[in-house]
Amino acid sequence: MRFEKGHKAATRQKIIETAAARFRQDGIAATGIAGLMADAGLTHGGFYAHFTSKEELVREAMAAAAAATRARLERATAQSPGLESYIRSYLRPAHRDAPAQGCIVAALGAELARHEPETRAAFSEKIEALLARIAAQLPAEQSEEDRLRTAIGIFGVMNGTLQLARAAVDQTLSDKILESGIDAALRLAGLK
Repeated sequence: MRFEKGHKAATRQKIIETAAARFRQDGIAATGIAGLMADAGLTHGGFYAHFTSKEELVREAMAAAAAATRARLERATAQSPGLESYIRSYLRPAHRDAPAQGCIVAALGAELARHEPETRAAFSEKIEALLARIAAQLPAEQSEEDRLRTAIGIFGVMNGTLQLARAAVDQTLSDKILESGIDAALRLAGLK
């Protein structure tokens, strides 16, 4: 049976998007190819028509997830641009409560650190780009090195805060963790 032009590319994209959500929700190791393909409405055997390995899919899914998260944060901060808006958007309850659509660093950072060097290098590129976006919003009178060091601290607080808030069972505690993380990140940024 012949498929329409673009069918293979559309199918590949569907697998990537499904994987990006499943990996962030359940973890990479806990996500099997058979279940992932079933979630995408495809057969297990069709996987290798699109990817040479699960590791290749991890890299593709990571890139797609990072792009989607960046676009979501940009939309969320469009009305009120600036670092404070970015911090508050990242540390909002809706982001905490939707790991499948959220930041790959918070969802998969520790797990990706144990992957192949090529995957870790791709992950590092995403982190560097994120840090550069934060650093670009810091006062220009600081040296480039100082802005980068501050950006690392700010994102470290944001990422750790989101992970802790997701791990907390008590909703009140989780909300306090988010509020405290916002406060700490704003202080590091010199906005409080």
